[in-house]
Amino acid sequence: MWKTLVVVGLLGIGVLMLYVRLAPSDPGQWHGDSMTAPVPSGNGWLLREGDGNAPAPVYAADPAAVLEALDAIAMATARTVRLAGSVEEGRITWVTRSRLMGFPDYTTAIAVAGPDGTRLAIHARQRFGQNDLGVNRARIEAWVSALDLPRG
Repeated sequence: MWKTLVVVGLLGIGVLMLYVRLAPSDPGQWHGDSMTAPVPSGNGWLLREGDGNAPAPVYAADPAAVLEALDAIAMATARTVRLAGSVEEGRITWVTRSRLMGFPDYTTAIAVAGPDGTRLAIHARQRFGQNDLGVNRARIEAWVSALDLPRG
């Protein structure tokens, strides 16, 4: 009897792992506007002027150059693919999966020109679970620190 329960339990874990890895990502759900997204609490990180988890960085470059540089950094990140958007659209969303289980995290960036330079708003959030253990914050901070652009 206990062997059957163990087998059923292991099969259940296997099905869950497959679901996490293979579940489709709907761009309509994840390619949202970083300027209007709700501020995450425990399950993401938001760089945005005003009410974000941290203020948006400002660069002395045009929005296309900022997004292009960020896209290059994101695409060089392990287990990261572009889900939707482009530099031309002015908004890009990437999916980064965790190494072991393949949990997807979604990161959306938008660059907006302003009087003091280009503000980069970035919204990173997880799909599964209640707490991301700081991985989204760490990823955003690493991407922003890797941007080799003059600050505004």
